[in-house]
Amino acid sequence: MKRNKILLYSSLALGALLSLSACSKSFLEPTPKGESLESNYYSTPAEALAGLVAAYGPSQVTYTGSYVSQEGLANAASDECYSGGGSVNDQITWTAMNDMSLLTPAQMPSGLWSVNLQGVSACNLILSKLPGASLDDATLKRYTGEAKFLRAYYYFHLVRWFGRVPLFTSAVTLDEIYAATQSSPDSIYAQIEKDLNDAAPDLPKTVDASENGRATQGAALALLGKVYLYDKKYSQAATELAKVNGTPGGTSPYGYHLMANYGDIFTQKFNAESIFEIQHSQTQNYGDWGGGTATGNLYAVMCGPRNYSFKSDPAPTIVTGWGFTPVSYDLHDAMVVDGKYDPRYPYTIYNIDSMANAGLCAYSATAYSVSFPYSGYNIAKFAPLQQFKGSGGDPYLNYGVDYIEIRLADTYLMEAEALVQGSGDKSRAQALLDAVRARVGLSPVTVSMDAIKNERHLELATEGHRFFDLVRWGDADKVLNHMEKGYSKNFVTGKNEVLPIPLSELTNTKMVQNSGY
Repeated sequence: MKRNKILLYSSLALGALLSLSACSKSFLEPTPKGESLESNYYSTPAEALAGLVAAYGPSQVTYTGSYVSQEGLANAASDECYSGGGSVNDQITWTAMNDMSLLTPAQMPSGLWSVNLQGVSACNLILSKLPGASLDDATLKRYTGEAKFLRAYYYFHLVRWFGRVPLFTSAVTLDEIYAATQSSPDSIYAQIEKDLNDAAPDLPKTVDASENGRATQGAALALLGKVYLYDKKYSQAATELAKVNGTPGGTSPYGYHLMANYGDIFTQKFNAESIFEIQHSQTQNYGDWGGGTATGNLYAVMCGPRNYSFKSDPAPTIVTGWGFTPVSYDLHDAMVVDGKYDPRYPYTIYNIDSMANAGLCAYSATAYSVSFPYSGYNIAKFAPLQQFKGSGGDPYLNYGVDYIEIRLADTYLMEAEALVQGSGDKSRAQALLDAVRARVGLSPVTVSMDAIKNERHLELATEGHRFFDLVRWGDADKVLNHMEKGYSKNFVTGKNEVLPIPLSELTNTKMVQNSGY
């Protein structure tokens, strides 16, 4: 009998918690001393913290054998990027996200399923063990809140990617997993909302720098507001997001504020605009290409320019990479109107061809194409910058480029959307939209859904939000199938809103494949 990836995780949970680094070097990387049985582990404060570290782990890990990057694959599926790479056969799962006519149960990025369910499994395990741990009441409440926040986080990814998924809220046996059926998206959303409502009151409002990356009350409320928005509960979404946002343009009750310099968002870790940030390590010294787990950000080198060499004088700020998810002509043209560049353009897109023409780098022809398809424009926000390059192991696997899952400008625009969609306070929606534009020196525009959609497109470009926005707005067909230069994502309404369940995950289970696959 073949085991699913999720089943394997249950038996490996103890090993994972002893080996995974969660949020940062300072957030306790436990070192095993001898062996412990799962049945009597988690009883001490150190063991309980180790279990919590394991629950954070899947949010950070890159799986080198399947090249899983949730933000990268979401970019490939959107109109903001193409799949890229060396050819149509270079990482076929990425090509399938770009051309959804190729998206089959056998040719889809299965890591999107397994990584998030591994996270759910780790959360359920530690939640089952915390009541028996020797913890004071405040610590017990905080750890429980963090585990519930993370379970909600993983399930939110799962329901957006796959729709109907199995719902596990406790540690389960192998027989129970094999017997599981899928729950409806409504049931999944209800559980996510319950977990976040339960978690928020017991999470800290702020954390010390040594705990950067751990869940806070602001992160829980921001995620809850986002979930309500996706669940079309607009009034509730606006209420929760307003708690996070405070006065538009000012400092929020949780200390967040818009960064004065837009570019600093992506180079200053855990800045004042970051609400929930996935930290990637450049000190793991990882070097295994055989399918292991790295805590560096592999997407940084994946989206770097392919087959270019940079001159040493002046010293380059960018390292070359593999050419995945080059920026589309559509996004470039959206950010350049009548020859005028949006102020966010240079922090979103860089033109590698222009750099070559200026003599800063040179193209080296090889057996591979530059990238497929090729536009000459590359992602700046996740670029493999020299300052984040690892110094040990394989540097390609050790980029410390973080991913900000939720930031303040995003929550501003989500609250504005919730207010407009839910017939709420339009003057506040206007103020929220104005604040996002004013930060980059742009004049106000009248608030409307079209204005909010456009602002999300430009403000959050290449950050992994666009595909999900288009799907929830019902705009995916008209946008993804009518791109410039003859490209089309071949999106099919009623099918491609969700991905197929990986073929390997259906074996010997009672789950059924998503419609159309």
